[in-house]
Amino acid sequence: MRSLALKLTLAFLIIGLTGAGLVAFFVAQQTQREFNQFVLDRYQLDLLDELAQYYQNQGSWDNLNAVLVTNPDRPTNGHARREWTPVTVIDIHDVVVAGAPPYATGQQLTGDVLRAALPIEVDGEIVGRVILPDYAARGFALPDSPEMRFIAAVQRAIVYSALGATVIALLLGILLARTISRPVRELTQATHRVAQGDLGHEVPVRARDEIGELAVSFNQMSTNLASANALRRQMTADIAHELRTPTSVIMGYTEALSDGKLAGTPDMYSVMHQEAQHLNHLIEDLRTLSLADAGELPLLRQPVAPLELLERAAASYSVQADRQGVMLQVRPATPLPEIEADPERLAQVLSNLVSNALRYTPAGGHITLSASANQADVQLHIQDTGRGIAPEELPHIFRRFYRGEKARPQSGESGLGLAIARSIVEAHGGTISAASQLGQGTTITINLPITA
Repeated sequence: MRSLALKLTLAFLIIGLTGAGLVAFFVAQQTQREFNQFVLDRYQLDLLDELAQYYQNQGSWDNLNAVLVTNPDRPTNGHARREWTPVTVIDIHDVVVAGAPPYATGQQLTGDVLRAALPIEVDGEIVGRVILPDYAARGFALPDSPEMRFIAAVQRAIVYSALGATVIALLLGILLARTISRPVRELTQATHRVAQGDLGHEVPVRARDEIGELAVSFNQMSTNLASANALRRQMTADIAHELRTPTSVIMGYTEALSDGKLAGTPDMYSVMHQEAQHLNHLIEDLRTLSLADAGELPLLRQPVAPLELLERAAASYSVQADRQGVMLQVRPATPLPEIEADPERLAQVLSNLVSNALRYTPAGGHITLSASANQADVQLHIQDTGRGIAPEELPHIFRRFYRGEKARPQSGESGLGLAIARSIVEAHGGTISAASQLGQGTTITINLPITA
């Protein structure tokens, strides 16, 4: 049995049958018991009335067994003729005048038997007693009596109701089973398609319940897989492109030198050395990212003053900034708490960010490094007055090998600086974000926790 819909349908059917059966059983039992008690009470009242009427008419209990108890010929209080269940009638002297097993006519009774007997009254005086047999509650009515016909009708109604409830439970079970199994089946088929390489395939979201949330999560997962796959392919292509450029230059020069087509010169060796450095820089950047992805990026944490990190970055690029005509300054700040961090790794982050700011800030512009703090975090800000970043490109700038300017000339950079910066900041338990406006500049904000 593999079908989820069939399993759910059978489960609903079993539950419906069990519930309907239990309800029918208990209702039938209670109805039978209450109706028997009701009819027995009526039976007792009619019987006592008949016996009192007989005694009043006859003045004694003579011939009672033959005339009344066995088979009366007259109606009782306007009701249909009744055939009485054999009963025991006792006179005022506690002698049986009409016996029914286990009592015999003429037997003298005493004790608990008399206390259980029902009194027969005529004009307010007790003229005798009557004892009903133990089976009176269930045997007073004949199979074809109105009482038994009523009970049979009630029982049939209960059975029909139980069957109707079972049919309704079955229909609802089929409907609910299909409602549940349909999205599950769609999810199963979708997972097969994703497993076969159809990344990005989505399923319709038909409800807002748990299955609907599962469908939304699956669609998000499928979208993320497709995006990750596309990024992986793009990253592979970017890595190949980044590696091809320096290796092509080095191989070109070495082949020319090997064939004797070119004579070695200091300028040629310098170019080859720069390309080898660029290649080594790219390899180190890729190694740093791989360690960060694996959660194995080594961090030598120690107390660090945020302002010292900013001053160190400003000092490293002050000469380049003066050469480009850009004002690079550190804004004074109120006393800030120290943070537990790796100063060399954070210096690498700030170096990448200041380098980028210098690359896109024209002469006459400003780059300002500042810091602030709250109770839990310290914020480092790198603000420039450069050309800014387009809104559609801003969410992607920390992606690996992302280039906002497709035609940007090669500058010896690996294209991984911002991705590495984000990995290092996140390894410290912090976050990095960017805000920018075209033509006005960009602000990069780093949030670092005070406590590691």
